[in-house]
Amino acid sequence: MMPMELLSVQSSVAFGHVGNSAAVFPLQRLGIEAWAVNTVHFSNHTGYGAWRGPLLSADDLREVILGVEERGAMGRLAAVLSGYQGAEEVGAVVLEAVARVKELNPAAVYCCDPVMGDVGRGMFVRPGIPEFMRDRVVPAADVITPNHFELDFLAGRETRTVADVLAAVDAVRATGPATVLVTSVLTDETPEGSVDVIAVADDGAWSCRTPLLPISPNGCGDVTAAVFLAHLLRTGSAETALQRVTSTVFGVLERTIEAGTREIALVAAQDLIADPPERFTPTRAR
Repeated sequence: MMPMELLSVQSSVAFGHVGNSAAVFPLQRLGIEAWAVNTVHFSNHTGYGAWRGPLLSADDLREVILGVEERGAMGRLAAVLSGYQGAEEVGAVVLEAVARVKELNPAAVYCCDPVMGDVGRGMFVRPGIPEFMRDRVVPAADVITPNHFELDFLAGRETRTVADVLAAVDAVRATGPATVLVTSVLTDETPEGSVDVIAVADDGAWSCRTPLLPISPNGCGDVTAAVFLAHLLRTGSAETALQRVTSTVFGVLERTIEAGTREIALVAAQDLIADPPERFTPTRAR
């Protein structure tokens, strides 16, 4: 398997797994060189209530990305991946990097995980960020991986059925991104104790249903975006990427429960990350 290269612009922590600290290891296990540009370097994720470490400025990020370009890497990149963007200035740097990568390699893909909020928590980013993501970042992306709550915001509607979700995805796809992965989908049609994941691309729409595990660790969405992008790049199939990411992330969560840790058990699950089992089969959503 020939190595691919991508640029991943996300947060980073010394202890635990969120942002680049969650995304880079799975990408490496899948044979992808991930050049990590860290937007912050915290001791741990903010869910602990206390943390230490610096937030990098937009100028700092721009300098790091320029240094990567000076090493000749930008023209070789197959993709750019971004996650949480804490300020519009950071988002602007990401968009600058995407434009430069696509200038050098028009076939490169931009995958954005539009981290903004979740059911039960509402928006957890500062005011202005959701609108910036909706109006500037998402339209520039080729692939996005919102959760159900974030999809509703991006589409400006509430979705209660699978048909509603698909209509919302179509509305968002019309603004730019060709491929959309919607995670944590809970509709009136989802059986109790289950959760759906839906992928939509030019060639169709598919859904995978899994048991709803009693765990929701920080960083799970970062792993999901990275693994989905990796398999999409490798196979060119949203259906296959959906099957593999669903099975992988479910297995990672099972290993995390077995380990009894607060942090996702990436090392314990590295075998199934590298060789995902075929546990869940996508079905046509329409």
